[in-house]
Amino acid sequence: MNRREAISSVALLLGGTVLGAEIFTLTGCTSSPKQINDLFNSNDVLLLDEIAETIIPETNTPGAKATKAGEFMALMVKDCYDKEHQKVFLDGLKNIDEEAKKQYKADFLALDKDQKKALLTNLDKQQKAYQETKEKDTPPHYFRMMKELTLLGYFTSEIGGSQVLTYVEVPGRFDGCIPYKKGDPVYLNP
Repeated sequence: MNRREAISSVALLLGGTVLGAEIFTLTGCTSSPKQINDLFNSNDVLLLDEIAETIIPETNTPGAKATKAGEFMALMVKDCYDKEHQKVFLDGLKNIDEEAKKQYKADFLALDKDQKKALLTNLDKQQKAYQETKEKDTPPHYFRMMKELTLLGYFTSEIGGSQVLTYVEVPGRFDGCIPYKKGDPVYLNP
């Protein structure tokens, strides 16, 4: 092999490497939502996190987003809800984004805190009215399911159980008359 053949072989090898990297970059940079489970993708989980954070915002304690409430809701709906309840929940998730676009001309994720709170407060009023008039066997309103899952996920998480509630790791005897000062966290007896 002479020098000219060696240089052309190296150029061919490097050219293939550069071309391969360019093709990888072009296909690798497309941003499609990652599928979390059969029902939810990563965008759905982001939306659920924002809804949960609006319900339980960060104050002097972490909010619902810190507990990964969106992932918790996606798991619970997938594993614990029947098909009818799953459909109500998923349709409701889409409805929240549609309501945000209708009222504010933006996705729910793009709204500011006050707009998110106003939209969800209105949905909460709707779900209360729905609950009063619904028949026994009809599924609950989707926003009620979201609120319940947010609360369940938050208060059963490590953050909710240890930073928001007063957690006694090894409980002693039951004492029903514990002195309570306004502002103290609630006791959690496992």
